[in-house]
Amino acid sequence: MTLAGARLGARFSLATNRLRYCGPEGAADAFLRTIVERADGEATGRALLAFEALAPYLTAIGAKHGLHPLDEAVVEAYWIGNDLLDAFTRADFIPILETLGARGLPPVVVRRLALRLPDHPIPHHAFHVAFVGVGSVTGRVATNLENMDRCRPSWAQVEAIRGGRLDVSRSKLELSGGRPRIARSGPEALSWDPRLLPSLRVGDSIAVHWGLPVLRLAPDQLDRLETYTRQSLELAFA
Repeated sequence: MTLAGARLGARFSLATNRLRYCGPEGAADAFLRTIVERADGEATGRALLAFEALAPYLTAIGAKHGLHPLDEAVVEAYWIGNDLLDAFTRADFIPILETLGARGLPPVVVRRLALRLPDHPIPHHAFHVAFVGVGSVTGRVATNLENMDRCRPSWAQVEAIRGGRLDVSRSKLELSGGRPRIARSGPEALSWDPRLLPSLRVGDSIAVHWGLPVLRLAPDQLDRLETYTRQSLELAFA
């Protein structure tokens, strides 16, 4: 495990643990210390690998490339996207579905999804949300378009900073021809924690997860997040 990998995973898992949607109860406290103070990295790592729908993906990506599940490149692949995702096949993805089944995904859903898998599925969170289904493993979240949009890592540009709130222009999901697609970015006001994003400036690009701004995106990360999200949606609803 690397501290950088644990910190990145903590950023994207903080909101869902606070909402009690995923992971061990109370893990968010360790996540915040890891992000802000660079402390409790081992506790954060153990908690992340106990997340019902997260660990199977990190484990599979890491195993395919000989890396620890919490290596920074592995965590980035799942949440943002990078070339570690590109060589995955149906055969690589079947064990992910089986492990999700052991963690709560109903067996009938595992079988149905295994039959529908594309030749080259993408082990990215956006693909999980769109193909496996938000809330399908734990049953704690309704599977609908609004929650799909909140659960996928979305990208936004900061338009104004007003104390504890940000005005942003955020990419959103909408139905097009009966299928979810990325719509034009629209205005939105978000609560934010300056400890997570110190020195944030107007014009910065950020990643948002369940309404929480969690990461300042470098230009190449922004490009990759958009590219892998669009690919995930195309494959999931082909």
